[in-house]
Amino acid sequence: MENTKTVLVLGATGGIGGEMVRQLLAAGWQVRALKRGETQPARGDRIEWLRGDALSRADVLAAAKGCAVIVHAVNPPGYRNWGQLVLPMLDNTIAAAVAEGATIVLPGTVYNFGPDAFPTSGNFLAEDAPQRPQTRKGAIRVELEARLERASTQGARVLIVRAGDFFGPRAGNNWFSQGLVKPGQSVRSILYPGAPGVGHQWSYLPDVAHTMVQLLAVRATLPAFARFHMAGHWDHDGRQMTGAIARVVEQATGAAPALRRFPWWLVALASPFVATLREMREMRYLWQTPLSMDNARLLAVLGQEPHTPLDEAVRATLAGMGNLKTAGKKNAPGLPAR
Repeated sequence: MENTKTVLVLGATGGIGGEMVRQLLAAGWQVRALKRGETQPARGDRIEWLRGDALSRADVLAAAKGCAVIVHAVNPPGYRNWGQLVLPMLDNTIAAAVAEGATIVLPGTVYNFGPDAFPTSGNFLAEDAPQRPQTRKGAIRVELEARLERASTQGARVLIVRAGDFFGPRAGNNWFSQGLVKPGQSVRSILYPGAPGVGHQWSYLPDVAHTMVQLLAVRATLPAFARFHMAGHWDHDGRQMTGAIARVVEQATGAAPALRRFPWWLVALASPFVATLREMREMRYLWQTPLSMDNARLLAVLGQEPHTPLDEAVRATLAGMGNLKTAGKKNAPGLPAR
């Protein structure tokens, strides 16, 4: 390897990829990133932007030359043809990691677990719980991890960090920004997708990226295939997140927003005609069943989990989304994603 602190970030313009870039730079890493198209982002940063596409193996192999780490945080543009493209993209990352002896970092999800693995009262979901998904997206997630596990026997190393639903000032498309509130608008109401009294797990994106960067610092001590769960912000009754949003908005504007039920009936009605809504409906089970993850393995390695207080994290998120201004432009909806 040319430099043990050189990292390639795939998906650097997205939510988790962008946050990883910021925190890797702060930790002293030399960061490279692929960018599709003819022009490079107009940024006064220290990123080495390379023209290329994660769907091109030659581009990924060239960009990863001399890198010790590859952050795989990329998705197809606009999530189009997600099911057909995500595995080939990962295969290109694996090929590059094997060639360089690099560590692959993957932001994981809970989609690969079916309800049979969900914890009962007083228990938490462990990293090695059985993976029997009931959705198409979950099945693909299982295959992603299976391919990464095989890669860890072929010269690559793998670090997977699973977390709850993302939120943050630059988190991109997610349930917070596409379900609960609308970016760029004053928050007059909060739409909550969960069933009453059912817990839900959230993760503040800067905390997730911080956790990954800390784990990278000790990666030599980890197994070749390492998976970790984050506890994040556990909303035990579905009221903690909406309560934090209401408090922050009222402090900023003097008016508390109303709480309303998310219109699942409308999603069901329109889903046969809109692919985005079909994806949302498929994941509804995660709002109907409490799912909390066990972070004991993470605590054993790091000693503590990076954790921003909820109100502080929500305030930064709403400010970053333009929700604490008196006026703003309405953003187009996107696909909620972890």
